[in-house]
Amino acid sequence: MQIVAYLYSDPLLETAPDPDIWGLEVDRVYQDLGQRYQLQNLLADSEAQPPDYVLIRRLEELGDNLEEVNGAIAFLEALDIEIIATEQNYTSSNLKNADSDRFRAELIQLLPEIQQNHRRDRLRLGHARNRIKALPPPGKACYGYRRGQDKYILDRSTAPVVKAFFEHYLLYGSLRGSVRFLEKKFGKKISVTTGQRWLTNPVYRGDLAYKNGDIIQNTHIPIISRPEAAQIDRLLRRNRRLPPRTASAARSLAGLVSCQKCQSGMTITCTKARGKKTEYLYLRPIACPQQPRCNSLAYAEVLEATITRICEDLPLAVNEIGSPNLSAIKSNFEQKIKQREQILSQVTTLETDGILDTETADLRRYKLRLEISQLRDRVAQLPPDSLQAIAKTVALPQFWLDLSETERRFYFREFIKQIEIVRELEFWQVQLIFIF
Repeated sequence: MQIVAYLYSDPLLETAPDPDIWGLEVDRVYQDLGQRYQLQNLLADSEAQPPDYVLIRRLEELGDNLEEVNGAIAFLEALDIEIIATEQNYTSSNLKNADSDRFRAELIQLLPEIQQNHRRDRLRLGHARNRIKALPPPGKACYGYRRGQDKYILDRSTAPVVKAFFEHYLLYGSLRGSVRFLEKKFGKKISVTTGQRWLTNPVYRGDLAYKNGDIIQNTHIPIISRPEAAQIDRLLRRNRRLPPRTASAARSLAGLVSCQKCQSGMTITCTKARGKKTEYLYLRPIACPQQPRCNSLAYAEVLEATITRICEDLPLAVNEIGSPNLSAIKSNFEQKIKQREQILSQVTTLETDGILDTETADLRRYKLRLEISQLRDRVAQLPPDSLQAIAKTVALPQFWLDLSETERRFYFREFIKQIEIVRELEFWQVQLIFIF
């Protein structure tokens, strides 16, 4: 008994499957990538020496259209070869028993599915060819852009609106606040969910994102720069650690303070004396299980203690994390980027010399651009090289005192993960937990 198998895949749509996927011993595997040269060899070999079985995954792999599929099936079945489609309900295993009518009915039932799969693959193949040429994906351009001939171009009427949204978010770190700002200044109403998508959308960074998750960088003019994009990513990661609705809170300590004794977060309350305009701010535990409950603390006193503690502890904490050589890591990534850029420049020469055909060259260029984008993204996620210099600046008490509450909130959350109130009898002190 002789068993052969046939595999077809298009490198633009999927990676080549493993020839040993059949779960049983196969005498020979014919495998095609993009073109069906091996299928012609299979048909010629079968005519010369017919095997007992031909295994395939799906019938549509036997041709680009129904006519080719029917022709290949009829040719093999005429040689009394039993065809088994492992991923479809089709087998011609009883053709030798003159039961061909039933199996022909099974094939007729599969024809709409085969035709639909061919139509889907042609659509996907067209999208894939556009993708390897770094052309925009199908659909309407993102707000702030319009479609050009082969790339996105800035829409001069809407791009300033998007730019203002990003600038406001970078300044205040509040998504809801930026959404409200957009409506107030430009009359542009968007939901918070839409604002979230804007902040993470690669298109605004000058990149193209495709449905398969691939991102190609520097394909069109960006609305935000790379440093701004990296800052937005840090703000988003930072805000995810905070309690809900504290990212846009007016007070700089909102969402950061907790009581070490009762393990409860602390919220900010405001009181006024009757008949007076003076406000008194306090930090009190939200859900203290202690009896008696942990006392509230004056907001101004906790703020002053926090500033004192960050000026003393931050330089020490930055020095302790100085073990990894960030410059060397960054240099290593940049060297890999440079190597791939050199290979990318050589692909055009190989195509001109006829060593690579156009389709192969486009695919190779696409994969290199994808690798370069991934390496650049890893570089952007590295901490800034100037972290120690920044720590020296923010370790000055006057730096914090000159800031507004909104600005102070921004910088606190850049460095502090949690502020713990450590209580000892009638006294308390502040303990900081940094994000690094």
